[in-house]
Amino acid sequence: MIYTVTLNPSLDYVVSVADFKSRALNRTDNEVIMPGGKGINVSIVLKRFGVKSTALGFLAGFTGEEIGRRLKNEGVANDFIELKGGCSRINVKVLADNGETEINGQGPSMTPRDLDRLIDKIRDLEPTDTLVLSGSVPASMPRDSYRRILDAVAQENGCRIVLDTGGSYLRELIPYKPFLVKPNRDELQELFHTKINDRDDALKYAKKLQEQGARNVLVSLGGDGAVLVTETGEEYSMPAPEGNVVNTVGSGDSMVAGFLTGLSGSETDYHNAFLMGIAAGSAAAFSMGIADRIRTEALLMGLREKES
Repeated sequence: MIYTVTLNPSLDYVVSVADFKSRALNRTDNEVIMPGGKGINVSIVLKRFGVKSTALGFLAGFTGEEIGRRLKNEGVANDFIELKGGCSRINVKVLADNGETEINGQGPSMTPRDLDRLIDKIRDLEPTDTLVLSGSVPASMPRDSYRRILDAVAQENGCRIVLDTGGSYLRELIPYKPFLVKPNRDELQELFHTKINDRDDALKYAKKLQEQGARNVLVSLGGDGAVLVTETGEEYSMPAPEGNVVNTVGSGDSMVAGFLTGLSGSETDYHNAFLMGIAAGSAAAFSMGIADRIRTEALLMGLREKES
């Protein structure tokens, strides 16, 4: 079973405004409301691809209730901890001709005791399970929250770890030898204080992450595609499919879900997982929301045809 952790879930209000003007009245051309948070996105996409998962984390207030309701409608199993105070955050994403603008809420306050309650749930995972940790740690929680989670995992069950977090968090967690890390270009540049100009550069620094402890490294490069280095010594590099980019929010989460889906039939078919990850990430970028199965499968077919 796959378990995803979202410490600070949200309701995402994504709007499209063709000719956005600051300090003026703007009207939307299109709008979508959906449950958000990187781990939640992974769980939703996995469900759409027919892979079971359970979403873990914290919910609070009326917005938390709505997140839970929408996940239930998506058919996503969850075991969230309900907080007594505050409300789960609302994030606003504005998609305009001149780019994307994000306004993220703060979310409820969480205590060290709340973290302990989450860790108690994770202790029950089996060695064959996968735990996905995504995003940053909220300001109200102990900064070492992820490390405390991984300490519990290492002591109790040693399940497979997937990390999709950047900066100092990734640097600190690499020694736990995660099964998969998925930095994007900016995160990889920040980690090594360098410039990633192309996929060859990305492969070079992905290998450095392997040297530090990561078993498999998948790097998303936006319009330049992605690269993968595997624990079995394989290297993959591919440009992104052609298409009209609508919204990049959730694209990386969709890539993680696609990669895990591609491995669900065989734990060592990294080539299939890589292609599925690129297809899912691109499917999300080409739509208002996260990846859906129909668009992903069409893109996957195109990638396989390009290789043949």
